[in-house]
Amino acid sequence: MFEGFERIPVNWHKQIINLLAERIVVVDHNGIILYINEAYCEFLGTTVKDAVHRPVQEVIENSRMHIVAKTGQKELAALHPINGSEMIANRFPIIEDGKIVGAVGTVMFRTPDEWQMYKTKIQGLVEELKYYKTKVEKELKSKYHFHHLIGNSPAFAATKKLAERISESNSSVLLIGESGTGKELFAHAIHNSSMRASLPFVAINCASIPEHLLESELFGYEDGAFTGAKKGGKKGQFEIANNGTLFLDEIGDMPLSMQSKLLRVLQEKEVQRVGGQRSIAVDVRIIAATHRELEALVEEGKFRQDLYYRLNVIKIDIPPLRERKEDIPLISQNLLKKLERKFYRKGIALSPYVEERLMQHSWPGNIRELENVLERSINVLDGKTIEVAHLPLYLRDIEMDNNYVPADNPSNNQMALKEEFMISSLKEILAKAEKEAILNALHITNGNKQEAAKVLKIGKTSFYEKCKLYAIK
Repeated sequence: MFEGFERIPVNWHKQIINLLAERIVVVDHNGIILYINEAYCEFLGTTVKDAVHRPVQEVIENSRMHIVAKTGQKELAALHPINGSEMIANRFPIIEDGKIVGAVGTVMFRTPDEWQMYKTKIQGLVEELKYYKTKVEKELKSKYHFHHLIGNSPAFAATKKLAERISESNSSVLLIGESGTGKELFAHAIHNSSMRASLPFVAINCASIPEHLLESELFGYEDGAFTGAKKGGKKGQFEIANNGTLFLDEIGDMPLSMQSKLLRVLQEKEVQRVGGQRSIAVDVRIIAATHRELEALVEEGKFRQDLYYRLNVIKIDIPPLRERKEDIPLISQNLLKKLERKFYRKGIALSPYVEERLMQHSWPGNIRELENVLERSINVLDGKTIEVAHLPLYLRDIEMDNNYVPADNPSNNQMALKEEFMISSLKEILAKAEKEAILNALHITNGNKQEAAKVLKIGKTSFYEKCKLYAIK
């Protein structure tokens, strides 16, 4: 008896054996049946009384139990011809004090049909598991490489080169850039060029998750940690990204209470699930991104200085589109190819006038805005060339350089085109006025941004963002 088994009432033993194995037989070293249950006897067309104390090969057709009791070699999922069919059986030797004293056999499947039904069911589950495993692995892989980052302008080329150079490092990276500049694409590309490329890439947007859910999302939770908690608990994003990269987008919007918990994880390299007591070691490279001026948030007490220094090991400033307008034609071509696949179109191009309009716009929404403009244009496009008429209204009304007249524009349309270009949109007029007001305020305060913000009666964070928007140094 193994330890504790003696506490089980003897009259339970038979029932336990029958429940654990529907058909079972036990033989001694000589292959004499010591025990066989009723279910097996019914299948064989005999009784327990007639079967016990007899050689197993006399009771069970084609039995190998007596062989296993001699050789001590177990036989798993073995085919066993019996009663005109084939069972699938397991046979195990029983060893005591190093000697083979007998064997035990169980019937796994009574017929090949039963095995096939089981196999079909299991195969379906295996295929389903494989599907979801592949889906999860695909979602945890980074999608973009550096060749997906389009642009040859000096500012963008320098940024891209720096990102490529630091990819192989394990240091934290802070990506700074306006919305729509491609911060997430840079994060993907950095991961794909790192030593962690084959390991998970997990992205989380700190601004899109409610504050009360952010902790459990990042660090996970234990079973019963709170009302509605998933049975068995749940891994957090840090655990899922273990040995890989965790991309924390919009880190500037993370609540202060979470900032301190994040700092602890980065310092200790371990997480503690919500409602849990044990610490779980994690090895994760952090890439953070924000469109906010973190320095200003630190000054205002809205972002922890120690966390800022922890994240700001390698800082990469991604230039806005208005600072690399020479890249607009190339980016537009790339976006058009992407949109052609989406709309099942081919050969879509920009007219020279449209290209010039795009070059004149300030693009506050950056590449995301440019993609939206091109998608809108394709939606109303009949032919294959996007003309000025296909652009949104605010781009049709851009004020162009008075001396610009496209060389191939018909002469009878030149004056009309120049007059159309001279019309400014309300958006452009307001932007010019806002920029002029900021420059005047900085002139009055001798370049003191905090004082200039007070003069304009706006918050420091808003002021810093507008300076960034209008490229005011």
